Amino acid sequence: MRWLPLLLIFLFVYIEVSIFIRVAEVLGVALTLLLVVLTSCIGISMVRNQGVKNIMLMQQRLQAGESPAAELVKSVSLILAGFLLVVPGFFTDFLGLLLLLPPVQKHLTLKLMPHLQIWRGRPGTGGQGNVFEGEFQRKDEHERLDKSDDDRHDGTPPNDSSPR
Repeated sequence: MRWLPLLLIFLFVYIEVSIFIRVAEVLGVALTLLLVVLTSCIGISMVRNQGVKNIMLMQQRLQAGESPAAELVKSVSLILAGFLLVVPGFFTDFLGLLLLLPPVQKHLTLKLMPHLQIWRGRPGTGGQGNVFEGEFQRKDEHERLDKSDDDRHDGTPPNDSSPR
């Protein structure tokens, strides 16, 4: 059980390299490298476009007072898809493109939604800190400037015994 993650990584690398070699045998090395770069660029632009739409949907849901949990799951799948599309290779591109498909995103949303909890504050409230709103006016500013005994430094208390 301890070796399972390492085994999965080696299996993943083996699949990626074997697909890359097969495609290079058919298309040639230069065209294969060009195809890898092209799929990365197309994938990045697709993720960027869908990401902007998803952020706008999340903002609309929040303004309507609804939970944006489905959009959060979609955002996670977009981030993962973007990562997989940037990593060079055809298997990762295939997995990344799968994550961009709406049925796959819907399936992920249905699987992950029961495990998500989103806490929202009441509309119009701020953070949960010790902040008290109010107004104040400083009334003793002129009195302090007029009194010269407040500036004593010889240790004798001032004549005014009012609290400050």
